[in-house]
Amino acid sequence: MQGCLGSSIAKCRIQNSVPPPSLYHTVYAEIEEVGWEHLVHLEKDLSSLSFCILDENERKHTVLIGLSQDYPKGLPSIAADVPFIFDLEWSVNSRLKDIVKQFKEHLLKLQEFWSTMENIDKTLCVVNPKLSSLASTYRQICIGNDCYLLLHIDARNPTTLPGYRLLGPESATETIRKKWKKNGRKWSNVRSFMENLAVLLETILPGPPKECKKIEEQIDCGICYAQYLPHDDELGSSSNAPDYKCDNPCCSRAFHTICLRDWLRSITTTRQSFDVLFGNCPYCSDPVAVKSNSS
Repeated sequence: MQGCLGSSIAKCRIQNSVPPPSLYHTVYAEIEEVGWEHLVHLEKDLSSLSFCILDENERKHTVLIGLSQDYPKGLPSIAADVPFIFDLEWSVNSRLKDIVKQFKEHLLKLQEFWSTMENIDKTLCVVNPKLSSLASTYRQICIGNDCYLLLHIDARNPTTLPGYRLLGPESATETIRKKWKKNGRKWSNVRSFMENLAVLLETILPGPPKECKKIEEQIDCGICYAQYLPHDDELGSSSNAPDYKCDNPCCSRAFHTICLRDWLRSITTTRQSFDVLFGNCPYCSDPVAVKSNSS
């Protein structure tokens, strides 16, 4: 009896998971309106599908559309690689082409934001993110003197003064922070983003890694700010110069291994595997790894 009941329930679930033929006809007809050449993926159960859309600057965008079981009565869900998603206008008479139309209108509003981000990538020495997505609203850039500027650009209004955070030696970042506070009111929507930054920081910022060259080769440890370590019996030697260098070409900060080891031990996000400590560079946040002991 129980076996028959279980079999009936399983059969009922399978039947309920298969969309009716009418829904296939509806969805296929609406895909035809958008264009099959734009279709990237379609689930067999019609639970979701995705289209590839080109914006006016030839950027490719994939919009994932989730269909409810009572489609088209139910409101579809939308996901895409964009900074923020739009509020879908939907009615029982709406179709997939209406979603694509609203998505294209949304992409049009984001063109200035993406142009600003691309300009930053081409003009400045960007440390993070290495492979940025179209949804990313931040950039970490090298501004010289072992300082880094983490910028947050407002996707809805990219020409306004961005949010920021400074990373680096306190002696250097404090000077930059004062300039930012003093010149913040000089930010103008008429000037380009790069011109505004130059006015704000009162300096010309370094270019991309391949083009920018360091004015002075850094030889001091980025943690203790000394070139040589004092004599210490525990170290077994004296006058040690920095012996670890960050692999990030736009950072290349040097450290004493012992200083970096102590730094990583003080950070809660540091991981240890066997005798190796894994963490992030104090300046650019790229991965670093050192042995947990001096042997």
